[in-house]
Amino acid sequence: MKKGLAILPGVLLAAGIALVAILIESQLPGHYIGSAVLAMFLGIGIRTLYYNKDVFQEGIQFTSKKVLKFAIILLGASLNFSIILQVGSRTLFVLLFTLVTAFGGGYLLGKVFKVNWKLSNMIAAGTAICGGSAIAAMAPVIEAEDGDVSYAISATFVFDMLMIVAYPVIGRLLMLSDQFFGYWSGTSINDTSSVVAASFAFSESAGEIATMVKLTRTLAIIPTVIIFSIIYFNKKLKSPDKRKEKVSLQGLVPWFIVLFVLMAGLNSAGVITPVLSDSLRSVSRFLMVVALAAIGLKTDIKLFIKTGWKPFMHAMVLSSLVVVVSFAVVTLIIS
Repeated sequence: MKKGLAILPGVLLAAGIALVAILIESQLPGHYIGSAVLAMFLGIGIRTLYYNKDVFQEGIQFTSKKVLKFAIILLGASLNFSIILQVGSRTLFVLLFTLVTAFGGGYLLGKVFKVNWKLSNMIAAGTAICGGSAIAAMAPVIEAEDGDVSYAISATFVFDMLMIVAYPVIGRLLMLSDQFFGYWSGTSINDTSSVVAASFAFSESAGEIATMVKLTRTLAIIPTVIIFSIIYFNKKLKSPDKRKEKVSLQGLVPWFIVLFVLMAGLNSAGVITPVLSDSLRSVSRFLMVVALAAIGLKTDIKLFIKTGWKPFMHAMVLSSLVVVVSFAVVTLIIS
């Protein structure tokens, strides 16, 4: 009871910010900016203007960690492996190249720009898969700092805003077909809402193809978080501080990731009905917005600025590489 009362102010503050963000998103034309990103920025703004750590900190900590993990588990209920059959091998072929580019290029660019391992890989995950959702899913697996999470989401968001405007213009200048544009935008723009905005601005048909391709791309969250949980577990084992910090086998694949994959499996097998899947997806999205509001409230803008421009350049260059690679591969399969 005492614990519940202690976390209540922070949870309510984050939930309030989430509701405001959702309201703002609903009033914006085109839905170019997702409520999750809005909530994070609102949280950062409130933290900068006024923040009573003694009152809110415990609840904000709970929301940014526990609620985020629960949102990730429910996210699994909206993933369906059968979607792969609907878009065929073409999408998987393009995704193979974009994923290798994002994570391979991300590793090299991280070295070039001297960006820390966690931030670099969150930027790569956001670029390779689905922007903020992938970054939020990756963060607890590698125990990322909240400031790094905010920075990674912000950097991928800026690139998406540029692409929403640029893609339809480029598509028309190059006289791309609806099919080409759908595959290209679906495999290279980061966030789902940005893919929808850019592709439907080009044409209805391109939008439908891009949405299907993007849903397939989102499935890459599953192997990505599993692989990085194993990589991070091994890093902790090799750390010189491993004697000070207890490293358990449970950390190899965190419990919430096991439940996340289980939910995706149940949904793919048809155990979860479409109605329930839609409901769980809605709850997951709301809780993700609440969690990102909490992450924003935990982000000190001074540390955010101190991180500097290099991670931002890392994200811009990496996203541009994925755009070019995606275009080249789509040209090969649709020519």
